[in-house]
Amino acid sequence: MNITKLFQMQQQLDKHIQQKHELQNERLIERKLLALLVEMGELANETRCFKFWSLKPSSEKKIILEEFVDGVHFILSLGIENGYTTIQTLPTMQQQETMTGQFLQVFKEAMNFQEEMSKDKYVQLFASYITLGEMLGFEAEEIEEAYVSKNEVNFKRQEQGY
Repeated sequence: MNITKLFQMQQQLDKHIQQKHELQNERLIERKLLALLVEMGELANETRCFKFWSLKPSSEKKIILEEFVDGVHFILSLGIENGYTTIQTLPTMQQQETMTGQFLQVFKEAMNFQEEMSKDKYVQLFASYITLGEMLGFEAEEIEEAYVSKNEVNFKRQEQGY
């Protein structure tokens, strides 16, 4: 996955949104972090990994991937907001035993990042999220392609008054 390319694309989208909504002078960290948590909840809901009470299967892989890359958008945006765009690779993180455990780990990393917005905490958040993607069965190239596609959709949405 070409993280540099993704940061560049996200930076263009963020700039477009900030100009369109006159947010150039606002710090959006808290809102972006909450948006990430909401997107992670939506992703978990589509996987249904925690729904022990239900027999309904998870959504199809395409829908789960779309939800996953929504989270990638906000993670990249958080990195941009904090000036962490020079990251080119992510460390390999140990997977939790279950999908539910990995979701909880990512939520924990997000809260750790909120407490200390260091580059190290950001990398841990990003890497644990990518580990979640791997557990969901996504390859790096697949994530990148889906991100590029969703980025185009997000630009179009902004033009259509989303």
